[in-house]
Amino acid sequence: MIAVASDHGGLELKNAILAFLRDQQIDCADLGTDGTASVDYPDYAEKVARAVTAGVAQAGILICGTGIGMSIAANKIPGIRAALVHDEFTAQMAAEHNDANILVMGGRVLAAEQAVRLVDVWLTSRYEGGRHQQRLDKIAALE
Repeated sequence: MIAVASDHGGLELKNAILAFLRDQQIDCADLGTDGTASVDYPDYAEKVARAVTAGVAQAGILICGTGIGMSIAANKIPGIRAALVHDEFTAQMAAEHNDANILVMGGRVLAAEQAVRLVDVWLTSRYEGGRHQQRLDKIAALE
């Protein structure tokens, strides 16, 4: 299952991504927000990050206005590797080199069609392991 959440700045993108995941018959859960009223992104970053670290979700997707706040907040949770992506290359590398377990995007930065494409690239790319694992081990040691 993929846990998906946004703040008010990412709501439109979140809804497009959820529609894409459901169309692809990918199990997903909407962890909020459900409206355009201003909310605090760390609350939603924590919901998704905790779902991933608890094993309730195999991965997560977070969206705020720029993606910066969500990525900072999610990465405070030990075991999370949240990657802010802007294009297909960064989405691919987030999976292949960084084994990112949360994908982060900016709702005020990307069009819905581009965001959906980035999700698809991330989901279809596979972690390469090898030389990248020692780097991930070093990141884990920092926690």
